[in-house]
Amino acid sequence: MSFISDKQTQDDLNLFGKFRPHSIYSLFNKVHTAGGERLLDEFFHKPLTDPGSINQRSQLFRYFHEKQLQFPFRHTPFSVVENYLNSAVAGNSVTATIGLLRKKWMGSFLRDEQFEQIQTGLSGTVEMLNTLRELIRNIDLPLVEPARKILEDPRLSWISKEQDAGSFSVLELSGYDLLLRKTMQREMEIILNCVYQLDVFIHVSAVARERGLQYATALPATDNRFATAALWHPAIAQAVANPLSLHSNNNVLFLTGANMAGKSTFMKSFGIAVYLAHIGFPVAAADLEFSVRDGLFSSINVSDNLNMGYSHFYAEVLRVKNVATEVSNGHNLIVIFDELFKGTNVKDAYDATLAVTTAFAQYRNCFFIISTHIIEVGEALKQNHSNLQFAYLPTKMEGTVPRYTYQLTEGITSDRHGMIIIRNEKILDMIR
Repeated sequence: MSFISDKQTQDDLNLFGKFRPHSIYSLFNKVHTAGGERLLDEFFHKPLTDPGSINQRSQLFRYFHEKQLQFPFRHTPFSVVENYLNSAVAGNSVTATIGLLRKKWMGSFLRDEQFEQIQTGLSGTVEMLNTLRELIRNIDLPLVEPARKILEDPRLSWISKEQDAGSFSVLELSGYDLLLRKTMQREMEIILNCVYQLDVFIHVSAVARERGLQYATALPATDNRFATAALWHPAIAQAVANPLSLHSNNNVLFLTGANMAGKSTFMKSFGIAVYLAHIGFPVAAADLEFSVRDGLFSSINVSDNLNMGYSHFYAEVLRVKNVATEVSNGHNLIVIFDELFKGTNVKDAYDATLAVTTAFAQYRNCFFIISTHIIEVGEALKQNHSNLQFAYLPTKMEGTVPRYTYQLTEGITSDRHGMIIIRNEKILDMIR
């Protein structure tokens, strides 16, 4: 079964987007090859739901994290090799030699670049193969064994002696070109794929070292738990970390706190950790153990839809309905609701938040984090549900200036500082 997510969740958590500012994808996208970027895209768009597969990939990242290897290839010269190996060559040795002679003649008299491109491509490929041989000499993993076996093939014994394709005779150039691009075409595809994997594993693990990210352990879905000693946002420098534990008997976190206290950031940190953990990537969480889930849904930045004629409140209602459909279908999900029903009046928001939280809390196979400014809902929930935990992010007042600790604290807060912030910004004075 594929991991379930949707665009709303992906946008809420800022997961994707090569050029999107501060996206989680761009945080990890330090690869140097086009194929490496395609592989990174595939990892990001296809989270795993099998604990064994997740842990296996995570262990690979951990291995390269500890090895601290440098990736020896750069984008521009390697793209020449990619283009060369990915362009087919037709015919046999005779026709290939004749064709190469013709290209050489055209290059000499008509300034045709085809002959030079073959020389450059072959020379770059020889250098790449020699460099790869040196790199994987220090890697003891099944990941590189297919490439190692190919590089030991007697047909490639010449590459360690030859570096400059410009020194080849036309006959040698034709033979080597035909060998690499036709006879050993499948083997060269395996070689390129090995380079792409090394590109991703080396660079993602380098990001983990630079940012102090760690590695999670995936557990079977039946364990039904999520536990970390410290959870933080991977894109925020010096982010404050908080512990978090969810399980069947404590599967709903009801979160309160004043504006700017850090509720949304904490919830995004949780969602990002869940997603990255399911693709086997390093996470901004210490000692994270998690049961695999079927999917992740959030409702953080739901907006109105003018084209459909949906108000902000109705868009929120539809979002909750969509999530309720997935939950009621029996999926093991992570659900994040940030300030439910903020698009309606306080009375309706109170009733709806209480009713929806009560209904969702019955699904012990799912984990929920639900935040609200309506603290009275929390007091009502306390009396009827044993599987809810209550926490808040406190605000400390220094005179009329609020200060935020971003430290998760047990209980429900009555902090309300909206008017203080408005007064501090002198909005009323400006209007008057």
